[in-house]
Amino acid sequence: MARPLRIEFPGALYHLTARGNARQNIFFDNADRHLFLSVLDRVVLRFRLVLHAYCLMDNHYHLLLETPEANLSKALRQLNGVYTQAFNRRHGKVGHVLQGRFKAILVERDSYLLELCRYVVLNPVRAKITRKPDIYRWSSYRASAGLVPVPMFLTVDWLLSQFGKQRAAAQRKYRIFVAEGIGQTSPWEKLQGQVLLGGQAFVERLQPGLRERRPIKEIPRTQRFAARPTLAQLFRSGVLAVLPHRNEVIRRAHLEHGYSLSEIGRAVGLHYSTISRMVNQEGKRNARHQI
Repeated sequence: MARPLRIEFPGALYHLTARGNARQNIFFDNADRHLFLSVLDRVVLRFRLVLHAYCLMDNHYHLLLETPEANLSKALRQLNGVYTQAFNRRHGKVGHVLQGRFKAILVERDSYLLELCRYVVLNPVRAKITRKPDIYRWSSYRASAGLVPVPMFLTVDWLLSQFGKQRAAAQRKYRIFVAEGIGQTSPWEKLQGQVLLGGQAFVERLQPGLRERRPIKEIPRTQRFAARPTLAQLFRSGVLAVLPHRNEVIRRAHLEHGYSLSEIGRAVGLHYSTISRMVNQEGKRNARHQI
């Protein structure tokens, strides 16, 4: 069976897994786990990823991350490649550590992000490694629950905002939410097309991206955007004052003129994650109008 194509776009949200070659362990000890997290830290920073949850198991890992700049393949190639090299150096080995391609499932934020944040950190419980997630050191649960400091590479703001504005209260509700998920059915029962997890409209919008198509040689970025307007021209006086018009211009600046989410954020004084949400919301709104 042919492998499904990668679907990449600004603000895409993925559940990612990568397994050990021939089902072998990719972490021999805690030093390996620390090594992987240090590589993950650098990759999140370099590729400006938003990591919502993670869990390291003996022979595989889970990541729940967002790509504001549509760079999933580049980021994961860096993560897996650098970790493989470091692992092999440490253990005096050669060859593959991880098995082939990583698996990426594209997730609809509104429907499944919260559920998957819980699913990811409950992996050690389902595997019967521990009875409670707060005992397991190698997932994002303890940081999200307020039991340990939040590492630089992990983003907990969105997750905790789903449980209230007061951080301590939100962390308590998050701990209850995770505990309630123990023993519940897997969200993968609702997976469609091998790589899509979301509502019907989400699946219908993205399904065409899974169809095979002949590769097209891309025009170099410097040539493609040589004649594009500047951000100052796009956001001329008055544009930022009218919200619907502003959001549409933000979307065009990114999708039509190739400006990064960070560049647009600096131009309008907003965080790139906010720009990512605006781009996605405008895209959904336009898609509904075209139906």
